[in-house]
Formats: sequence, C-alpha cells, structure tokens
Amino acid sequence: MTENTKRATEAAAEAEPAGPRMGRRIRTRRQKERMTLQAVADVARISPGYLSLIERDKAVPTLTTLDRIARAIGTGLDELVSRPGPVDCMTRAETRPRFFLGSDLLGYERVSAQFPGAELSSYVLTAAPGYASETVMHDGEEQVFVLAGRMRLTLDGAEFDLGQGDSVHYTSERPHAWANPFPEPAQVLWTGTDDIFARRQIADV
Repeated sequence: MTENTKRATEAAAEAEPAGPRMGRRIRTRRQKERMTLQAVADVARISPGYLSLIERDKAVPTLTTLDRIARAIGTGLDELVSRPGPVDCMTRAETRPRFFLGSDLLGYERVSAQFPGAELSSYVLTAAPGYASETVMHDGEEQVFVLAGRMRLTLDGAEFDLGQGDSVHYTSERPHAWANPFPEPAQVLWTGTDDIFARRQIADV
C-alpha cells in the first residue's frame, strides 16, 4: 500500500456520517408529501429504480442529483445532508470537516472558500471500493486529479481508468459517471464550477 493510498484509507475511516441515513430522510419526506417514486424521479431526472436504491442507502447520488431530489420533495439540501460551513482562503488538513452522502462509500472534504464572486468549488473526495455514481449531465465544467488509488470515468459512454497523478477536464454537459471498481480506496481532488451548497446559500438570503 502506497503512502497516499494509506492516507485515503485513513480519511475514509475518519469521516463521520451526519445523523440518520440520508435515504431514510428522503423516503420519509417523500411519503409525507404523498409522492410516488415515479413522481419524484421524473422531477429529479432519474429512474424510479435508482431513487429506490438511494432511499435504501444502496446508491450514493451526486450532489447535483441530491439537490434535484430535495427540490422535488419540497425541502432543502440542508435537510438531507449537513453541509460544510464557509471556510477562509486557507484550510488545514487536520481541521477540515469531513462528511458523507448517505453511506460510507463517498467522503467529502471541502477545500475551496466561499466569497462574493467565487466561481470554483473544490473537494477532496475519498471513494471506497464499490462506489459508483449515476450518469449525470449539468451546467459547468469539472477537473479531477487523482491523488491516490484508481478511479474509472465513463464519459460519453467511453470508459477511462485513471491512476495516481492522472487528471481529466471536461464540460459537465457531457454524460459522465465515476466509479471505484478497484480493491483499494481512491482519493481525488475535484474542482468544478457548480457549487450546490453556495447556490442554496444564495437562495436562502
């Protein structure tokens, strides 16, 4: 095990899920609103089967998809996941908050700051073996740099395996999905122009 892979494993172990399982929160809210799986899935632009997997904590949605689900069931992203607080221009590895989306397959560490006019959002993501996202398309662009381990990107239907030191940059309007089908945890630096948490903060003002 390389030193970077060891750090990725430790980061996954240190991250703490925030409160009840996210899938249970979604299902409870959907049922309270008397909405069917099909109705919510149509608004969120996913299949009812995939939504069912999310509600049973068998799948981990992207933040973009989670935001669509939250809007569909009439709630905010903050009700489904504890968002990281605003940070200054510098973050320290030992004090950055870590959080999960629903399961322990994908951990987040926010490394970007929030200030007026900021356009970039950046996270260190730790993906456990077995993690797989849905295929998504949205506005903006993304750049991913692999810090440790390996990740598989599906872009426009083509698969690319990326290892430590590899990077990729693409427009988010292209269909894309990420997975870690490999036996060791992976850690990547994700940077993009679509910051769900920042948009929710602006909407709340």
